[in-house]
Amino acid sequence: MRLRSTTIGRPLAVALAAAAMTITPAAAPAQNAAVRSEGGTLQVATNRGQLITLSRPMSDLFVANPEIADVQVRSPTQLYVFGKKAGETTVSATAKSGAVVYATTVRVGNNFDSLGQMLALAMPEANVTATTLNGIVLLTGTVASPDDGAEAERLVQAFVGEGTTVVSRLRTATPLQVNLQVRFAEVTRSFAKNIGANLTTIDGTGGFKFGVGSGRPVGTITTDPRLPLGVGGTVQGYTIDPTSITYLPNGQIDPTSIRMVQRAGTTITPGSDRTTLGFLTKLLGLNLAGALDLGERIGQVTSLANPNLTALSGETGTFLAGGEIPIPIAQGLGGVGVEYKQYGVSLAYTPTVLADGRISLRVRPEVSQLDYSNAVTVSGAQVPGLTTRRTETTVELGSGQSFMIAGLLQNNHNNSIEKTPGVGDVPILGALFRSNGFQRGETELVIVITPYLVQPVNGNDIKLPTDGYKSPTDVERILMGQLSSGTTGGDRPKPSLEAGPPAAPAIGATTPIMPAIPVPLPGKEDDGKDAKASRKGKKGKNAAPVPGFSIN
Repeated sequence: MRLRSTTIGRPLAVALAAAAMTITPAAAPAQNAAVRSEGGTLQVATNRGQLITLSRPMSDLFVANPEIADVQVRSPTQLYVFGKKAGETTVSATAKSGAVVYATTVRVGNNFDSLGQMLALAMPEANVTATTLNGIVLLTGTVASPDDGAEAERLVQAFVGEGTTVVSRLRTATPLQVNLQVRFAEVTRSFAKNIGANLTTIDGTGGFKFGVGSGRPVGTITTDPRLPLGVGGTVQGYTIDPTSITYLPNGQIDPTSIRMVQRAGTTITPGSDRTTLGFLTKLLGLNLAGALDLGERIGQVTSLANPNLTALSGETGTFLAGGEIPIPIAQGLGGVGVEYKQYGVSLAYTPTVLADGRISLRVRPEVSQLDYSNAVTVSGAQVPGLTTRRTETTVELGSGQSFMIAGLLQNNHNNSIEKTPGVGDVPILGALFRSNGFQRGETELVIVITPYLVQPVNGNDIKLPTDGYKSPTDVERILMGQLSSGTTGGDRPKPSLEAGPPAAPAIGATTPIMPAIPVPLPGKEDDGKDAKASRKGKKGKNAAPVPGFSIN
């Protein structure tokens, strides 16, 4: 930066001294008090000036950069400072003794002196200060709402022109708080149908043994039936016991000696499906046992998670309703460490209230649960997997408006056939050597967010899930089997603010004379209720109120 030194010559000094003699000592202090601006920072608009009155005469004057601001001397105690272009420079004035009379930093900006007037007229309720720094206008202060801050930035930008950058660091008088409600709505439907054909041949002859089996084992030879006859039971044959027959003298068989006995049969064991149909027959000397397993399973799972969280505009809020699962991690030298993984319903978001009242949200909701079907074993410990639904995005919407930020529609079909090669392809007969399984799964997932601009309320106006709850008494719990007592929709004990002592009267005010209240002496209390309550340590009817919880 270039330094310029200007020394006031002898002719100019004589003229200035003569001009200084015209100023009366009584008038000088009043004038100095009106326009004096010694030290600190002097803000001047471009192509405009300001008169500075010094406390004592000067002899030398220094301007660091006269291209930004320059001075003109009117008298030994007065000088003009005028701005040329945007920027900063230093102006110093010293006396003959070398003492500093005046030193300041001159800050020059475009239309600087009019910014404050314009903002005061446009936004009288706001407290906005405009400061020019090297071609940049910095707005500081407090406004009532984000709309006022954006409006002040637009006005200043239009006033100083596009060549000047406006930086806003305005704050709202009342910080805005955003409550975010997130809804996870998920419906999972499953459908499975199984048709399994099972075939077993049993050779009951004493000759060559041959058998055919398809599917699960369904038949066994038994002489001790333990299952009822019919489907899924034991089917037996009956015959006459030849050893029990008695002949009469005439050669006839005695009818009373005939006894029926059970013959070896086939047991059909029920399968794993819901219903098993069995059938028996004889073919080419073989006992054939067949079973048809029929099963159909329909399932539906509906889950709804609705977390909500309140955070200040511009700040990040987090929420977790779940837990942490330990995961063993192998370390060096055979050691095992533990790392915890969070699961459950979690929410993290950062709201930003924009100028027009809309809300910009950076949101990350997540719902996860333990899945033991995908568990792994690490160092002898079973670690379950996690089924997770998560999304992370940035959206913009108004207070009370909803947005579906994520969705999933998944439809899975699985059809499997198990059969005997070759024989299973034969029409009609091949059905005995073929099993069919069909599975279908449908999943619908929707994630909806709704932000609200909220303000604090009285704590007594908040309704809690535990309002009206009371623990049951021994009679209610033992004789009546109640798990809880209280009134549905009842209220809870809440703190109440009682009236304090009366304020002291103002000085000079007339104080009314109150009648004296008799105070009973110890041991001679009145026989009224208040005295009895005083002896028992209770509040009487006319006792002074005490702050605390009121259960009425």
